Amino acid sequence: MNTISASSPLGKTTFTALHKAMSAYYPISGQTWREFTDICELVSIEKNEFLYPVGQVPNSFAFVYSGLFRLFIADEKGNEYNKMFFDENTFPGSMVALLKNGPSRFAIEALEASKVITINFNGFRRLLASREDLKMFHIHYLEQNWLIAKEAREVALVQEEAQARYLRFLDEYQQLELRLPQYHIASHLGITPTQLSRIRKQLAGE
Repeated sequence: MNTISASSPLGKTTFTALHKAMSAYYPISGQTWREFTDICELVSIEKNEFLYPVGQVPNSFAFVYSGLFRLFIADEKGNEYNKMFFDENTFPGSMVALLKNGPSRFAIEALEASKVITINFNGFRRLLASREDLKMFHIHYLEQNWLIAKEAREVALVQEEAQARYLRFLDEYQQLELRLPQYHIASHLGITPTQLSRIRKQLAGE
């Protein structure tokens, strides 16, 4: 993981993208933005490198400018389950570990070489207490991504057949199907790669 200057051309472009992504949830004022960028750092991450390893107590979450990540957990036999994927303009992080200030049960791994902005969590919490626009951004983000979307995923996992889950995956992660290996998609759906291949063939034959 290597740090990139925020004042470099890439840094300016990256922070502009972050500002745009946050303002899509709620407008961020100039003063809030200046204070917010003080708690941020732009870094590059190699493919297969961990943004946040399992068992680590994290101190930040991130914004993906370019690249792709998976959030996964492994059982005692080494079987992995991909809970979520994060591509451009998303905010990966182990939020429960951050809130509890404890070790993360999940790992977040780069599936591609990536550029991300890490956001110091304690600094973010301090700003939330004093900046109303940042507070409103946070509320709208949580409502959309951790309540509405999370409930839909949990219902699908329990109630839907494998083919329906795959179709939901295509709807939710449409732009990622060609960027993800089949075994990562199968792990996310709770099926084997062979089952996924069979579903794809069935759908192609319709």
